[in-house]
Formats: sequence, structure tokens, C-alpha cells
Amino acid sequence: MLDELRQVPLLADLSEEDLERLYEMAETVSVPAGQFVLREGDAGDSLYIVLEGELEATTRRGGQEVVLSSYEPGQFFGEMALLEQAPRSASVRTLRESRVLVIDQAAFRTLLSRSPSAPFNILRTVTSRLRSTESMLIQNEKMAALGTLAAGLAHELNNPSSAIQRSVAQLRDALADLERSAAQIGSLSEEELGALRVEAMTRGPTTHSYDPLALSEREDELQGWLEDHGVGQPWELAPVLASFGWTRDEVERLAIRFSPVKLPIVVRWLAATSSVHGLLAEVGRGAEAIFEIVEAVKAYSYLDQAPIQEVDVRETLENSLVLLRPKLKMGVTIRRDYADDVPRVEAYGSELNQVWTNIIDNAIDAVQGKGELELRTYPADGTVVIEITDDGPGIPPEIRQRIFEPFFTTKGPGAGTGLGLHIAYNIVVHKHHGQIQVTSRAGETRLRVILPVRLDRQ
Repeated sequence: MLDELRQVPLLADLSEEDLERLYEMAETVSVPAGQFVLREGDAGDSLYIVLEGELEATTRRGGQEVVLSSYEPGQFFGEMALLEQAPRSASVRTLRESRVLVIDQAAFRTLLSRSPSAPFNILRTVTSRLRSTESMLIQNEKMAALGTLAAGLAHELNNPSSAIQRSVAQLRDALADLERSAAQIGSLSEEELGALRVEAMTRGPTTHSYDPLALSEREDELQGWLEDHGVGQPWELAPVLASFGWTRDEVERLAIRFSPVKLPIVVRWLAATSSVHGLLAEVGRGAEAIFEIVEAVKAYSYLDQAPIQEVDVRETLENSLVLLRPKLKMGVTIRRDYADDVPRVEAYGSELNQVWTNIIDNAIDAVQGKGELELRTYPADGTVVIEITDDGPGIPPEIRQRIFEPFFTTKGPGAGTGLGLHIAYNIVVHKHHGQIQVTSRAGETRLRVILPVRLDRQ
């Protein structure tokens, strides 16, 4: 066994006596294939050296398992949690039957004090793994964020596109009714027909808004009146006429202008014309909604534009809100306080949007989908200040200074990478030479981003 341990690079320069002592303090464990040696969230109380077999480190991010690295004989793992005395940030399981040497805290201290090269080897391994893990998880975080935004975008596009489909389907029937009515209304004079067209064109469902109860009462009045005057299918015509603002007094005046023979034809033609115009208006609103979402995505990504642009931070905030709209709909109220004299800033537009998305997404999680967010912008001494405030429970003082650290998260295992605010910090501070600050108390957490108006490109 000692000869086997001598082949491990981490233990190579220990004396025979120290190696034997370490072996006596440690524990050798055999683990069948497919079993966990340690789990994400467990206490970090030991270092593990692989003696035989193969193991794999994974972490859960956004409901998915991400493979971080694999370990073969001679390699070690578990050092970061042991050094920090923190919970495990990943799980490790065997890919085939394996044997590992488990070194607890006392044995680990002995190793560090007896081996001149062990601290350096551990430091080098920790640094390398941090870089590799951060790079991998940042990429994974970006893909997960992209997936979330794509799902939200699909949801947002589905609503107006479904409305357009429904309106087009109904439009076929409405046009058929209009054609039948038009064939019958030809007996009217040009003057009468012209007056009816003017009345129909000036009405729309959005120009007459009533509360549901008042609208229902109006429909009942019109249906009763139509029945009394021998107009067929009054239950179909009354809701259409009511939604376009027709009242009982107005249809009474129609009865004065047109004979009892012509009145049913006129009423049906008006209802059919109103239906067609209303459905066309719905199609238009659906198309406008789709256009708004597509434009927001183009602006969010700064598609086909140079990396650095002059950016209106208020527009970037609004574009980020459009893409986060599905999460906001759960019960989050947005309050805006945008100063009128905020200048444009030179910035990497798409990356700045990533900052807002990460901060706002964190704020939504902080209020658990039900609360208030305030967005504020104002100029200050050659800079633009952007404040995003939520009314959540606040950040405890003992962790407030750590929220921008890589991999630091207050969420449970698999719920967050601890990279969202770290990415935001790097973009603001290192790429834009700005500042990002946090103040927090119960009921008010404020993230303040300060950006220079002119970007230092040196």
C-alpha cells in the first residue's frame, strides 16, 4: 500500500515515516460502480485521492446535470470545500468500481505541514479547476439563460399568433355573413348606404369600453329590442352590436329611418360589417404585438450592429423586461422612475442587457414572483446611474459582501450557479470601467450600476 501511495504525485515527497503516518490516519474505501462518493451540498470535511478506478464530478444547474470533470488514479478531489469548510459544490460518483483514500481534516493538516510540495500542488490544482469550472459553468449559464429567454419568447409569441389564428378563422364566417348581407342590402339607396357605411367605419370595439356588467345589460336590451322588431337571430347580433357601441336608442332611430322590411337587413349588415372590422383590428393588434417582441429581441441582442454603440439605458431596461415578461406576469409590479435628461452611454449593448437580465431575474426570485420592482435612471457627474430595487426580504449582512464572488449562491443545490451577479460584475467593472454596488435591508434591496458616459477604450 505504501508503494502504491508513493506513486501519487501529491504524496511523492513525503518521508517513509510521514507517509506511513498519513496512511494510518486516512481510510481506504472501495466504492462499487455508479455510487456517489460525495453529494452536492454535503459538508466538505475530507480530501479524496483516487487509488483505482474512475470517477466523475457533476453539478445540477437549471434541472440538468452538468459534467465538470473526471478523476483517474493519482488524482485528488474535494480540496476546495475542505479548505473553505463549505458545503460541496458538486457531486462525485464512480463510473466503475473504484478505491479511494479518504483524508480527513487532521490528516490533511499533517499532509500540508509535512510535504513541501503538497500546498503548491493543491493550490495549482484549485486554480486550474476554478478556471475550468468557471468557464464551463459560464457557458452553461449562458445557454440556460438563452433557453429560458427562448421559452419566454415562444410563450410571448404564442399569444398574439394564436389570437391571429382565431381571428382569421372567425373572419371567414364573418366575411360570408357580410357577403350575404351585402347582396340583400343592395335595395337601399346610395344615400342610405353611404350613411350606414360612415356609421360602421367610425365604430370599433376599442372606442366604446364598458364594464362587463354594463355591457351585459346593453346586450340584453338590444336582444329584447331586436326580438320585438322581428329581427332574426337576435342572440347572435346583440353581442356584436353592443361591443361596437350600439345602444337601444340608436337602433330605435334606425327603425325610424328604415321600413320594417329593410330594418332586419340593415341590422344584419351592420353586425357583419362590425364583426369584419373588429376581427381585422384584432389581427392588426396581434401583428403589432409580434412586431414589438421581435424588435425587442433585435434590440436586446444588438443584431448586425458594432460591438460598441451609444446606448439608451432606458431602452435596454425595457427590452430586458419584454424578454422577462413571463416571469413578471406571476405577480410582479414594475415601477419606473426614468429621468428625462439621461444621456446615451458608450457600451457593449448586448452584454449590458445581460447585466439587467441577471439583476432583474435575481430580484424576481427575491420577491418570489410577487412583489414590486423599481427601475430608476439618472445622470450624475459624467456617469449614468441605474438602480434596480426590489421589496424582498433583503440580503443578510454576513453574505452581502460575497454576492459578486464566483460560485457563491444562497439558492439550494442545482438552483443557481452563483455566476449571475459575478458575470454582471465583470461586465460592469472590468469591461465598462463602471461600478456596481448593493445596499440591502428588509423590504428593500438596491443594486446600483454606475456607467461612464464615455467608454475608456485604452
